[in-house]
Amino acid sequence: MTAPQEDAPRSRGDLAITVIGHDRPGIVASVSEALAGLGANLTDSTMTRLRGHFTWTLVCNGPGAAEVEAALDPLAAGGRLLATVREVRAGGEAAWAGEPYLMSVHGADRLGIVAAVTRVLAEASGNITDLTTRLTGPLYVLVAEVDLPPGTADAVAKRLAEVAAGLDVEVTFRPTETDVL
Repeated sequence: MTAPQEDAPRSRGDLAITVIGHDRPGIVASVSEALAGLGANLTDSTMTRLRGHFTWTLVCNGPGAAEVEAALDPLAAGGRLLATVREVRAGGEAAWAGEPYLMSVHGADRLGIVAAVTRVLAEASGNITDLTTRLTGPLYVLVAEVDLPPGTADAVAKRLAEVAAGLDVEVTFRPTETDVL
């Protein structure tokens, strides 16, 4: 007779997790080890440092939110990290028939750059799929990947040029190739 096998952790859906704290070596390793120890499969993530602060947003599937929160609690002890866990609907990616574009903005730092250029995209029903900003001395840089409804790019480019002139910044807007993995 064989010994009964332990049940593997049962998938309870997808979880969105954010981890924020003062940057130091080993955060990614510690968080990913805690998740792997629970049988959580890390599916999508993005991580960056913002002015010395570590920020990581990830989606995984596997155990429930309470189990993940408990596993991450020791890493957050003493306020070293802030970790949040939220259940999200699995397969949240909706089919999108948009056209991919890359927008970059650069110029002297001033209040309202992000608000103004992203409002143009929103008014055209554009979906921002990735956005990065960086302040380097007096220079402000924004780079965004955007999906636009078919046939709207010319009007968006014209409106972005108008907004850029009003902000005294330069905007570059061009089609991109879709990622193939």
